[in-house]
Amino acid sequence: MTAAVSTSPDDVADAFRHEAVFYLGDDGFLEGVVPFVTDAIEQDAATLVVVSAPRIAMLRSALGPDAGAVMYADMATVGRNPARIIPAWREFLDAHGDGDRPVRGVGEPIWAGRSPAEIVECQRHESLLNVAFAGRPGWWLMCPYDVASLDASVLTEARRSHPYLRDQIYRTASDVYRGEESRDALTDAPLPEPSRCLESLEFGTGQLRVLRAVTGARALQYGMSEDESEGFVLAVHEIAANSVVHGGGSGRYRLWREGRSLVCEIRDSGAVADPLAGRVRPTSDEQRGRGLWIANQLCDLVQVRTTKAGSVVRLHRSLGAGAGA
Repeated sequence: MTAAVSTSPDDVADAFRHEAVFYLGDDGFLEGVVPFVTDAIEQDAATLVVVSAPRIAMLRSALGPDAGAVMYADMATVGRNPARIIPAWREFLDAHGDGDRPVRGVGEPIWAGRSPAEIVECQRHESLLNVAFAGRPGWWLMCPYDVASLDASVLTEARRSHPYLRDQIYRTASDVYRGEESRDALTDAPLPEPSRCLESLEFGTGQLRVLRAVTGARALQYGMSEDESEGFVLAVHEIAANSVVHGGGSGRYRLWREGRSLVCEIRDSGAVADPLAGRVRPTSDEQRGRGLWIANQLCDLVQVRTTKAGSVVRLHRSLGAGAGA
């Protein structure tokens, strides 16, 4: 870390301040977050805390009578799919960020129980926050990271995705923050090959019905309910239809089981140019981005990669606790 750059919150009052706080265990979480939230309450800032349910309970207890001045949401629900977190912050800002009242947030999207695929998408989300809120009315978002339970590589990436850093002693500017390169962060993160595919086929417009039928049958076979299956089929259809309309007219479909999830992959020769595609609610007259938005609402994880060869979208949907091995 370096303290060469001024880090006074007053210096960025009109900009988005994105800060990582590194803490050690439960006590460290409270030491890092309580002063931030207490200060927000004293400033009458609209404040939303999005962390795990146990962390919310700890924070409410520590704040005592002031706890009611803060809004809370369980990150396990809001951020089960990390691509839903930016829309949640946008909704909060739309409701509370238009006047002179300051706005603050606390968001902890990464915890030790996340899968490797989820962590990568959370890290992508953290970088895209800098893109999503650049040029918008200023607000302050603190992102806690537990150094006791997270891998060192996760903490290193946090220093790249947050322009400001804090620990128990220092508040400083990050000397490895990637800045303008945030929009391209982790766009080439590798997607591991499945050990065995259940289905694989090339498709065009005429095969979309077959693709839907195959997906639905496999979803039901592996334990999804009728409603869950219908949602997953719709998500797959939307991405495959994007391939037909925007991705060269055809694509390749693969489906496999990964742990207790069903994963569908769609490849085509197109490109997803907008880094926020699927993270911004499309208006009624917008067509591009609608498929990815729908997929993110219906799936537990959506991975998007674009290379010189084209684009890959992977859709993950949980099979639930009752799914067999």
